[in-house]
Amino acid sequence: MLRITVHEDNAKWVMKLEGTLAAEWVAETEAAWHLAPKDKVLEIDLRSLVGADEAGKQLLGLMHRAGATFSTASLWSRELILDIRRHVAVLGLLLILSLLSPVAIKAQDAPVRLTLKDAVNIALKQNPQVVIANLNLIESKEQVKIARSALLPQVGFETSDKITRGSVPAIFGFQIPGIPEHIGPYWVFQSGAAISAPIFDLTLWRRWQAARAMTSASAAQETTTRELYAQLVVSQYLGAMRAAADVDAAKSRLDLANALAKLASDMQAAGAGTGIDTLRAQVQVQNEKQRFAEANTQLKIALYGLGRLLNLKPEQPIELADAPSFFETPAYDADGTLASTYQARPEMQAIAARIRAAEQQKSAARSIRIPRLSVNGGWAQQGLTPSTVIPVYQFGAQIDMPLFTGGRIAAETATADLEIRKLNQAQLDLRNQIALEVKSALAQLESARTEVEAANLGVGLAKEGVRQAQDRFRAGVANNVEVITAQDELARANDNQIRALYAYNQSRADLARATGQMEAMYAK
Repeated sequence: MLRITVHEDNAKWVMKLEGTLAAEWVAETEAAWHLAPKDKVLEIDLRSLVGADEAGKQLLGLMHRAGATFSTASLWSRELILDIRRHVAVLGLLLILSLLSPVAIKAQDAPVRLTLKDAVNIALKQNPQVVIANLNLIESKEQVKIARSALLPQVGFETSDKITRGSVPAIFGFQIPGIPEHIGPYWVFQSGAAISAPIFDLTLWRRWQAARAMTSASAAQETTTRELYAQLVVSQYLGAMRAAADVDAAKSRLDLANALAKLASDMQAAGAGTGIDTLRAQVQVQNEKQRFAEANTQLKIALYGLGRLLNLKPEQPIELADAPSFFETPAYDADGTLASTYQARPEMQAIAARIRAAEQQKSAARSIRIPRLSVNGGWAQQGLTPSTVIPVYQFGAQIDMPLFTGGRIAAETATADLEIRKLNQAQLDLRNQIALEVKSALAQLESARTEVEAANLGVGLAKEGVRQAQDRFRAGVANNVEVITAQDELARANDNQIRALYAYNQSRADLARATGQMEAMYAK
């Protein structure tokens, strides 16, 4: 599954790729690329790209040679750009090594049979990006502990044993008659504890609250990542199911083509048919063989992409347990209202938490002007030697209040206020984007449902057309041009049906993502 979004301004044409650049999406990406105006800078945004097959990498390399620039964020995407340049050389080296080295036959792992729910749950547990998002959440919780520690008493323990020699004139500023010019050397031993604690510091309190709000933002961001990769896995699984349906349809048409070719050959042998009829039937068999081979290749590529999203071993075969359910059209039961969507979408929760954190940071900047009260002190055993120590201590309270900071407080407050205003604008833009996604997904779902009904009827009619053409050919009242035509119509009807079913299931998944119900619908 790949989502292609194009943004254009006066000087730049940007094409954003989200998902996996593989299979049929390579051709669609190339077609979109060729629509780019020649007089603008071409930029390819790869920050949301999670995978690319061989054809996808070749297309990116072609774009690079044509002058396109790439936007990358993750280590994977940066490595992809480097891989584009060395890909051909690596393939050549592997080919040479495979020719020089002896053939090693390795036992293949047993296929893992996965339902769609299994695939989503596996990705949510071991996909590297999901794991990183979870680690970021844990890290933000540790930041809260760091901010909280500044509000708690700090206790330390120290033991020292030092020697001192000092200059009397340096201490008093002049030489005292009758007093030696130096004191010491003498040893001082000290061992004890020191404590400090803030009693009232509003700045530290606000910073702790800001850290807590950022933890909520990290939690929402982790949920966003989980929703995104659940969507990618669902799309990839649906694409694999589509490819499997293509394989089954191609196999069925190949069997039919073989049967009709045998019928044409038998009728020619019996004198009821002609050589041209047999030749046409054999050509059709070869066409169906080619389609069957292409369908098998697309299925393999789709399964490879699914394994990559699930972080499985590259050599681990996958079987689709839900492949037979591809021809079903389950209803969408989740609440699709905008009000519930705004509450359910983790992106909205994340930006709301960031706004709260920015407001606390603004309050913390203002609170610097307020006096701060703290206490500190210590107790120790002190003496010239460990055997002569006596208890010593000191305790006190301290009030700090800034009088002049050179404009720092005002600047920090203004910076935090600007951040709040930017986040408010981002929140408004996100609300509009979510509304567009929900409405578009609903429209696509309704359209896809109608297309599925029409496509199912078309397949039934095409099968009946093949049967009638076969009977007419067998009866000798028509040549097999009519049969070949009926076979082609059946192939188109199969393609239309599979495409419509895929569009329905994909639209259903898009609506679940748009309403924030991806994990709830496909993982539970």
